[in-house]
Amino acid sequence: MSIVFVGTPAFAVPALRRLHADGHQISAVVTQPDRPAGRGRRTTPPPVKLAAAELGLPVWQPATLRDADVLGQVAALKPEVIVAVAYGQILRREVLDLPPRGVVNVHPSLLPRWRGASPIAAAIIAGDEETGVTIMLMDPGMDTGPILAREAAPISPADTTGSLTERLSHLGADLLSRTLRRWLAGEIEPQPQDDSSATVTRLIRKEDGAIDWTLPAADIWRRVRAYNPWPGAYTALDGESLHIWQACPLEGDAGSPPGTVIALDDRARSGLPAGLPPAPFAAQTGRGLLAVLEVQRAGRRALPAADFLRGMPDLIGRRLAARPSSPA
Repeated sequence: MSIVFVGTPAFAVPALRRLHADGHQISAVVTQPDRPAGRGRRTTPPPVKLAAAELGLPVWQPATLRDADVLGQVAALKPEVIVAVAYGQILRREVLDLPPRGVVNVHPSLLPRWRGASPIAAAIIAGDEETGVTIMLMDPGMDTGPILAREAAPISPADTTGSLTERLSHLGADLLSRTLRRWLAGEIEPQPQDDSSATVTRLIRKEDGAIDWTLPAADIWRRVRAYNPWPGAYTALDGESLHIWQACPLEGDAGSPPGTVIALDDRARSGLPAGLPPAPFAAQTGRGLLAVLEVQRAGRRALPAADFLRGMPDLIGRRLAARPSSPA
């Protein structure tokens, strides 16, 4: 029984590996073309391509699946099902209609909550206590297809988009493994989504990481986590961007304008959860204080806040930019 796998980033790799380990006949792996990445903008293959090559699977990298010749090549494989995991392009009706058992998708949220491009970050920003993965049949809408299976996962206060993406990628691979055979055997009845309960996300932009210090500390804290690893939550100091990679909200008010850096005494630091790095300073927000734990100046490595303050003892009392421009 032929399967075509369609996916691109690291999130899709565990699903591909699991399908291969389960003994499915993967006739082709379709992924995005190699693209420039990193500071040097070196042409880099997508993670799915590297994994497929390691597994000895044929890899196709068309610019688009809308091309008639590409569609013809996929059709010639006569796939029983297409499995799509974070491919990076909208699949049109011509692709969805190719396999008899449809296009099965792994989506990192509990649909219909958080349809769209950034479900993991959206769940963190919203303060959700849980998220999960959904296995669904794709239709022409944006994550609107009927559901085959769902599994929940808690969101911890320490989770970032990076850590949660990693965890959900493995949860999704496991759920896909358990679901796909049952779906192909005709043992699952797809369940329509409740559109009245749907929420929708959009693609994150670089400028979304700019910290608005007039927001409450808890809101900024969730954004620090949601925008890690990209684009990072950033502010401005001396006209340069300053990324805040780890932080924690605190009760209290220094009576200073939002963005003002204040020293934290032992009493204030006692309000931090156990196990966190030292927090020698915080920033005033619209409500509460944001204890800073890890920071990074432009062009330099990330530092624990205590080390950063030792190198810049005049930081206390200064004001971070309220709405910095996007960093280079």
